[in-house]
Amino acid sequence: MINIKTVAQYAGVSSSTVSRVLSGKSYVNENTRQRVLKAVKELNYSPNTLAKGLKIGRTNTIALMVPSIENQMFPIVARGVEDTARKNGFTVILCNTYEDIEVERQYIKKLKNRWTDGFIVCSMLPNSDHIRQLKNEGFPVVLTSRYYDDPIDAVVIDNYSAAYNAVCYLIKRGHKRIAIAMGRKELSLYRKRFEGYIDALKSNNIPVDKNLIMYETDGTNSFYDLTRDLIKSGNVPDAVFATSDPKAIVVIRAIRDCGFKIPDDISVLGFDNIEMSALIDPPLSTVGQPFYEMGSLATKKLIRLIEQKGKNKEHIDPVIDVLDTNLIIRKSTR
Repeated sequence: MINIKTVAQYAGVSSSTVSRVLSGKSYVNENTRQRVLKAVKELNYSPNTLAKGLKIGRTNTIALMVPSIENQMFPIVARGVEDTARKNGFTVILCNTYEDIEVERQYIKKLKNRWTDGFIVCSMLPNSDHIRQLKNEGFPVVLTSRYYDDPIDAVVIDNYSAAYNAVCYLIKRGHKRIAIAMGRKELSLYRKRFEGYIDALKSNNIPVDKNLIMYETDGTNSFYDLTRDLIKSGNVPDAVFATSDPKAIVVIRAIRDCGFKIPDDISVLGFDNIEMSALIDPPLSTVGQPFYEMGSLATKKLIRLIEQKGKNKEHIDPVIDVLDTNLIIRKSTR
């Protein structure tokens, strides 16, 4: 294996001279420098960046933890992370947790011991105390997508206001019997969207009908039977607000299979603006999230934390960045 000693012998210099040439931080005679560079090229030598990183306490590697790469929002977040990391000389390790807290815990256990400089976490669950512990240990951590009011840097959206405004839009369009396809209650983002839905109804003097609230029972596909059961009960809504686009797509299929037209009979409005939402028939009205920007900003914040680590011993309060959403109206609402 070619190492720095091999290069030094080939160039006829000391190992420390090769190190100075490669670091570029110390003066080396130009003829000697060119001889070392020629040796590096001819031997096709590549410095052991991991060993160097361990020596200086940095590997320029960050971990991105997502709950499921199959969810269409996370490839876009990942692209924002990777593009920004690459521009700043960092490499990204993708960790897919499958919504399994033990998998998440094992990733952190294996990677935190100087193999990575920091974590961007999209997968956090209410009981992810190992992530809170990372922060308490002084490890650089940035949350995005999921946030539980912890004192940890984060890039998020205002889920409450986005849902409130979406439901108010449906009401302004004349809808009064608005059902909701509610996601997992333990995730704060779905609780905030649910609160926005409830308060939008109350603000417009529309009674909350508990029969119009559909709770996820067994994954996103459970909304097919939930929607059919709601319609067959005779409690037909005139609109459905789905707390994610995949849920909205399943709801649309169920409504159609029950013989109703969208949006003539029932409007459907989603949340996310994943790529598929514009391609289905009819194209889905939805709340657009800035996924790429979330990943990019989270990476910039994490790199800033990594660079600050060890330089500033003063306590720095975490910053929560709240990005804007936008209501995208297509043909699934009237």
